[in-house]
Amino acid sequence: MKVGLIEAPSSPMIPIIVAIALVVGSMLWRRTKTSKTNKTNPPLQKLKCRRIQGIPFQTTKESLIDELRKWLPAHQSHYHLTLARSSSSAFTATVNSFEIPDPESFLYTVDETFIGITPLFDSDEASIDIIAVPGLGNHSIGSFKAKDKDHVWIRDFLPKDIPSARILVYGYDTSIKNANAKHSIPDLAKSFLMELQTSQRPIIFVAHSLGGLLVKEALYLALRGRAQPHNNDFFRSSYALIFFGVPNLGLKNESLREIVNGQLNQQLIHDLHLDNESEPTPFLRELGQKFMQCCQEQAFQIISFYEQRMTKMVRVMENGQISKDGLFCYMVTRDSACRIDLGDNFHKEEPLDRDHSDLVKFSSQSDESYVKVLFRLKDLVENTPSAVENRFASTKNIGITYHGNMQWKIPRATNNLFTGRTELISRIQKALHCGPAASDEQKRFVITGLGGQGKSEICLQVASQMREEFWGVFWVNVSKASTAESDFITIAKLLGRSVESVSDALYVLASIKQPWLLILDNADDPNFDYQIYFPSGTHGAILMTSRVSECKEYSPEQFEALEGLGNEDSKELLLKAAHIPKESWRSYNDQAEIVVQLLGSHTLALTQAGAYIAKGRCQLHQYPQVYQRQRKRLMQFRPKQAQSRYHDVYATFEASAEVLEQSKSEAAKDALDLLAILSMLDSAVLPLKIFQSAWDGGRKVLRTSRKETNEIDAISRNHVLRLPGFLGAEGDEWDPFRLIEASSQLISLSLVMRHGVDGLVELSMHPLAHAWAKDRQDPEQQGVTWIAAGCVLTLSGPNPIMWQTQERRLLPHIQSYLDIKIGRVFLFGHESIVIPILLRCGWILLNMRQDTRLSHLLEDMFSKLSKHPEEPSKEFLPLYDLQAGSLLNIGKNKIAVALLQKIVKIQEITLAEDHPDRLASQHALARACQANGQVKEAVVLLQQVVKIRETTLAEDHPDRLNSQYELSIAYRANRQVKEAVILLQQVVKIRETTLAEDNPDRLNSQHELAIAYRANGQVKEAVVLLEQVVKIREAIQAEDHPHRLASQQALARAYRVNGQVKEAVALLQQVVKIRETTLAEDNPDRLNSQDALAMAYQANGQIKEAVALLEQVVKIRETIQAEDHPSRLTSQQVLARAYKANGQVKEAVALLEQVVRIMRSKFPKGHPSRVISEDWLSDLSQQT
Repeated sequence: MKVGLIEAPSSPMIPIIVAIALVVGSMLWRRTKTSKTNKTNPPLQKLKCRRIQGIPFQTTKESLIDELRKWLPAHQSHYHLTLARSSSSAFTATVNSFEIPDPESFLYTVDETFIGITPLFDSDEASIDIIAVPGLGNHSIGSFKAKDKDHVWIRDFLPKDIPSARILVYGYDTSIKNANAKHSIPDLAKSFLMELQTSQRPIIFVAHSLGGLLVKEALYLALRGRAQPHNNDFFRSSYALIFFGVPNLGLKNESLREIVNGQLNQQLIHDLHLDNESEPTPFLRELGQKFMQCCQEQAFQIISFYEQRMTKMVRVMENGQISKDGLFCYMVTRDSACRIDLGDNFHKEEPLDRDHSDLVKFSSQSDESYVKVLFRLKDLVENTPSAVENRFASTKNIGITYHGNMQWKIPRATNNLFTGRTELISRIQKALHCGPAASDEQKRFVITGLGGQGKSEICLQVASQMREEFWGVFWVNVSKASTAESDFITIAKLLGRSVESVSDALYVLASIKQPWLLILDNADDPNFDYQIYFPSGTHGAILMTSRVSECKEYSPEQFEALEGLGNEDSKELLLKAAHIPKESWRSYNDQAEIVVQLLGSHTLALTQAGAYIAKGRCQLHQYPQVYQRQRKRLMQFRPKQAQSRYHDVYATFEASAEVLEQSKSEAAKDALDLLAILSMLDSAVLPLKIFQSAWDGGRKVLRTSRKETNEIDAISRNHVLRLPGFLGAEGDEWDPFRLIEASSQLISLSLVMRHGVDGLVELSMHPLAHAWAKDRQDPEQQGVTWIAAGCVLTLSGPNPIMWQTQERRLLPHIQSYLDIKIGRVFLFGHESIVIPILLRCGWILLNMRQDTRLSHLLEDMFSKLSKHPEEPSKEFLPLYDLQAGSLLNIGKNKIAVALLQKIVKIQEITLAEDHPDRLASQHALARACQANGQVKEAVVLLQQVVKIRETTLAEDHPDRLNSQYELSIAYRANRQVKEAVILLQQVVKIRETTLAEDNPDRLNSQHELAIAYRANGQVKEAVVLLEQVVKIREAIQAEDHPHRLASQQALARAYRVNGQVKEAVALLQQVVKIRETTLAEDNPDRLNSQDALAMAYQANGQIKEAVALLEQVVKIRETIQAEDHPSRLTSQQVLARAYKANGQVKEAVALLEQVVRIMRSKFPKGHPSRVISEDWLSDLSQQT
C-alpha cells in the first residue's frame, strides 16, 4: 500500500474509506516565505500549520510536544497538534506554530507544503478514511481554515462528529502565479491515483472545484487500467462523490487566463474555462464523456454543492502580487456545478449560501453550511450499502451465488432532467423483481407510446435503480436487425462466449444462473415479430419499449401505454430544463402552464423548449409567441446537452413515418394519406363516421346529372375525385376496410390514438405529432391535402344528423381547417373547386353559431373575390345568402334587411314565385325584419311563404316546417300568441314523430313552443318543456353555444314567472357571464340576457343591481337601435319599473314619457302595447 493508506485493524466488517477530495478555488491564499526568528523575537501575526513526518510508531503525543517545546517560542501554549499513522511503522503529525523547528537539529522532517497524503486524525476504531485535497492556488490546510480563525474543520470538527473516520489531506502543486511546472489534469490525476491505490475498501470522494475534475479523471484512468489489480480494486471500491462547486462545464474568471498567459500552467487554466460561446472546452466535454463511461460501468452516489453568492475575481496588482478584489461573478454556475447527467436516485443537488472560495471554509460546528455537509456525510457513512463488498465477493463466487451487479451494458447514463413517472417506475420494478419465490417464470414489462415521451429514459431509470438486484443488465437496440444482432453478440462476448448469431447469444443468456435484466429498446416495426429476441426459459427479466401498441401482447398483464407527463411534472421538467432556479418556480408557474398546454406535456418537446430558453433564445413567457411563428424550427432544435436518441421532436415522429414509407403495401400508403388528411383538421377527437358521410355525399353527386353548372356553390364530380383513395369513392357500396386498415397502421405506430363509445370509432393525435404531420409536407403537398380534406368536410355536409349529433366533436376540426390565409387556398386549385368548399364550410360555421369566425371568413372571401359585401350580384348570390345569415347572427339586423331586400329583388326577376331559392330568401328576409323590430312586415312575408309551401310541399317537409316555425315566432312577437301556440304545436307534433330527440330543429321548435306557452299564461307547461330542452342541449352542445344559452335564458324567464326567482337569478348569471366573455357589448343576445337578469334581480329584491345593469343596457341600445325598436322600448320600460321600485319616481316618469311618445307615433290608439304604456304612465304620474 502507498503512504497514508495503511491497513486498519482487522474487523469482521470491511473498513470503509471516505476519501474527500476537497479542492478549493480560492485565489486569496498565497504562500509566503517565512524568515527564521529567534525564540525571543515577538510572535508572528498568524500561526502556520506545519507537517512533521517520520515519527517512530512508539512516539506518544506528549513526548512529541516535549520535543517541540525545545524549538518553538516559549509564549506559544496551544499547538493544535494531531498525530496519526502514515504507515505500519510511523506517524505523521501536524502542528500550528509561529516558527518552524530548525531542520538541522530537529529529529523529524518538517515542511509547510503538505504535498501528498497527510493523515490528520486516526484511532484504532477508525473504519473510515476522509481525504481532503485542496486545489488551484491553495494550501492543503489553509483551504479548509475559516477566515480569521485557527480552526480547520476537517481536522478540528470532523473527528468529533464522525469519530469512526480517519482524516487525511492530499496536497499537490497548483500554483497560479509563477508556476514552475507544467501540470495537466490527467497528470495530476495519475499522481492522485498513485497515492490512493488501495485494497478492497469502499471509498467516498468529496471534491471542490478542480478536485472534482481530478477525481473524475482518476476514476476514468482506473477504469481504463482495470487489467492491473490495484486499478481494478480502486475503481470497484469507489462508492460516492461529494462535489463542491466542481466546474463540470467550466468556470468564469477571465483575469485568471491573463495571469497565467505564457506560463507553464497556461493550458491547465484554459482547460477549466468556458469558451467564447459559454460552452465547455473540448477537454471538459471529453472528461464528461469519460466520467459517463465510469457511471455506466458502475453506480456512484453523488452530491453536488453549489455556490449562491458571487465571488470577486482575482487580478494582478502593480507590485506583481495577486489580489482578490476584481469584479463579482459566479465563478462556477449552478448548471456547471450540478451537470452530472444522472437521475435523482444517484445525484442530489444542494445550495450553500457562500461564494466559491468559502464553500469549504466553516467557522464552527454550528455553521449552517457545515451542518448541511455533515448531514450528507453521515448519511453516506451510516447507510453505506454492501454493494462494494458484493462487487468483490462476486468475483470469487461466480457460480450460482449472486453478489451484486457484475455486468452492465447500458448505452448512456440517466438524464439529470428526468422528472416524474414515479408510480410507473415502481410498478415496473415490482413486475421485474426476481425474488426467490418468483423464479419459476420470466418477468416481462412492455412500454408503448408516442416517440419522445421518454420510454427509453424510463428504462434507464429502472436499470439504474434496480442495478444491484441483477447480476447482469443488458441493453439491446432492436430498431434494426443488424444493430440487434451486433448488441446480442457483444453481450455474449461480455459473458465470455464467442458467438456469431442472435440465437447463439440468446442461448448464452438463457444459460446464466444469476438474475439478469434484458432491455429491448425501440421495437417499432409493426410488421416484425420481436419474440425472436426473447431468451427461452423462465429465467430473467425483460423490459421492452415500442411505438407499436400491439407489442403489449408480449406481456398482456404487465404493460403501460405511455402518455404525457402529469401537469405538475411537466412544469417541473420545463423549468429544470430552462435552468430556472427552483426557488423561483412559483413565480413562473402560470407561464410554464401555458407552455405545457401548448406542447401537450410531451417530454422531449418540454426538454427542448427548456434548452431553447436556457440558451437565451427567448424568455419563458415569450416561448408561445415564438412557437406560433417558428414552430417547425423549434421542434427541430437540438440542444447540445441531454439529447434524445432522435435529437429533436420531429425526428422522433419521422422515424415512424419512415416505417410506412419503406413499406410498399396499400395499407401503408393509405395510412400516410390518412395522416395527411388528419393534419389539416384538428388534433382533437375526430369521428371516423365523417368519412362514410363523405362517401355517401360523393355517391349522391355521382348519381346526379353530369351537366356542368356555373353556380359558384356547386359540388361536382371533381370534388368527389379529390377524396382520399382509401374511401373508394367510385365503389357501389361503402366498404370501411381500407379506412380501418389505414387507421390501424397509424394506431400501431402510436401516431394516432383510438377512442370509441357505443361502437363509434374516433381518432385523435398528440398536438405535436399533429403539427409534425402538417409540417412534413411541402407547400404543394399541403395544397393537395387541403383540397382533399375540404372535400371530406364538404361532401359529408349533406348528412345533417351526423353534423348535428357530432357538432361538439366536429367544431374544432372545421375551425382548424379554416385556420389558413384565404388568399393562399386559391392557389391550391381552381375557383370551381375552392369556392364551394369555402361556402359549405361557411354554412357549417353558421349552423354551429361560430359567428365571429364566419364573419372573418366572409370578409376574407369578399376581399379575395373583389366583391362588395352589401351589393349582391346574381352569379354570387350563394355568397350573399351566407353573408345575410352571418349579419343576422351578429346582430347587424338593419344591414341584413337591406342586403336581403336586394337579394329578393334579384330573385323576383329571375326566379318563379315558388322557386325554393326565392322562398328561402323571402324566409330569411322575414327573419331579418322581425329581428330588426319590423314585426308586421315579417308576418306578411312569412304568411306568403307558408301559403306557397303548404300548397307545394308535404306537411313534414323541412322547408315547410321551417317557414311555419318562423311564422309562429313572428305571431308571438306581434302579440298573436294563440295563433303562435296553435301553429307551433302542429310543428312540434310532426317533428317529434320524425326527428330524434336531440335534433336541433326539433329542439328549436320545442323551445319556441315553450316561450309561446309562457306568453299565453301556460307557465308550468313552459317550465316542463324548457327543462327537457335544456337538459338535452347541455349534453350535446358546448356551454357557450348560442342555442344552449338561449334555452337556458328562456327557462330562467319561465322560472321567474313561475315564482322560482332564485333559480332564475342563478341560471341567468351563468348565461350573462358566458355571453359577456364571448360577445361584444352591443350584441343583441348579450343585451337580452342582461335585460332578463335585471328583471330577475328586481323580482328577487336586488333593486340596485337591477337599476345598474338596466342603465348600462339602455345606454347601449339607445346608441345602436332606432328609438322605435321594440327591444329598446322594452328595456326602457323595464328600467322605468326598476326606477320606481328604487324610489326614483321622477326618473321613471321621464323615461316612460319618452316611451309613450314613441308608442303613440308607432301604434294606433287602442294598441295593447300603447295602452299598457299609457296606463302605467298615468298611474305613475299621479304618484309624483
